[in-house]
Amino acid sequence: MKKVLVVDDEPTLVATLKYNLEGEGYEVLTADNGESALLVARSKRPDLVVLDLMLPIMDGLGVCRLIRREMTVPILILTAKTEEVDKVVGLELGADDYVTKPFSMRELLARVRALLRRSETVSEDVAEVVISGDLELNPRSRVVSRDGKALPLRPKEYDLLAFLMFNRRHVFSREQLLDRVWGYEDVGETRTVDVHVTWLRQKIENKPAKPTRLITVRGTGYRFDG
Repeated sequence: MKKVLVVDDEPTLVATLKYNLEGEGYEVLTADNGESALLVARSKRPDLVVLDLMLPIMDGLGVCRLIRREMTVPILILTAKTEEVDKVVGLELGADDYVTKPFSMRELLARVRALLRRSETVSEDVAEVVISGDLELNPRSRVVSRDGKALPLRPKEYDLLAFLMFNRRHVFSREQLLDRVWGYEDVGETRTVDVHVTWLRQKIENKPAKPTRLITVRGTGYRFDG
């Protein structure tokens, strides 16, 4: 049984999430502040964390930062529409996905399933190291190196780069990448793909403004050359 840690200081929302997640067959752990969330995460080692950004004692961004330093558990952050900057910062700190409040329970459950599915299957279908010039991707260790030095990739940066490198020279639309890498397809969320591509280019390209590896195909999407 997969364990999901729900972190939010709204008792009604926590109870609703717990009821629905348990209905899907998950074991649900809860915490109502950032400090408790860290204690539960460290002691219980959940398979996924649903994390609100607005928390007492320690905010969600601080919790996200510390969890990501210590473990590779997928993190789904909950944000309000007015928290656009915090949402982006959360992704930069290593969150894997986000849901904007108010959200439908169906959407949240779909994203939970997608994140858990990705965490189970990533690297299981491939074992060989992929090399492109000075870039090396090791699917077993989930480490990408450039000139022999490991790159500090966020979890979804790695997943996106791995998918494109294993399917090099194939063009994928933003919607296809959302479906294959994030596990869902939502035209309204394609900016997520663009943001991660921008971050990757800053790390794998000699000139991010003139990429030679992660190529934009106008009117279509992206491909990896190399």
